[in-house]
Amino acid sequence: MSYNEPPNYGTPPPPPGPGMPPQPGYGGQPQQTSVLGIISLVTGILGIFCCTWFLFSIAATVLGFLAKKEIDEGKKTGRGMAMAGLILGIVGIVIGVVMWIILLASDNASFNYYSDL
Repeated sequence: MSYNEPPNYGTPPPPPGPGMPPQPGYGGQPQQTSVLGIISLVTGILGIFCCTWFLFSIAATVLGFLAKKEIDEGKKTGRGMAMAGLILGIVGIVIGVVMWIILLASDNASFNYYSDL
């Protein structure tokens, strides 16, 4: 090949030499981010902000577990988001339980309002 010829972009690279790692192939599909991991992270954040409502935290925990399983099988990427959603879900459940215990133990709970009359 002379310097005046343009490079041939349609041909694959030459095979690697001895001791060299193989080159990645052309046209391979990149792995997609796990949708379950994204939803787990979002519901985990909502579960932290809505501490007394367990629905978001439970959903974050379940979806985080399912996303982590899906990622460990090699089907998707996004392990960090799945783990963050799982952890936020567990923390949201713990905070929610503590908030409910405090609410039920306090004398100013809303259900005790009419019993004091």
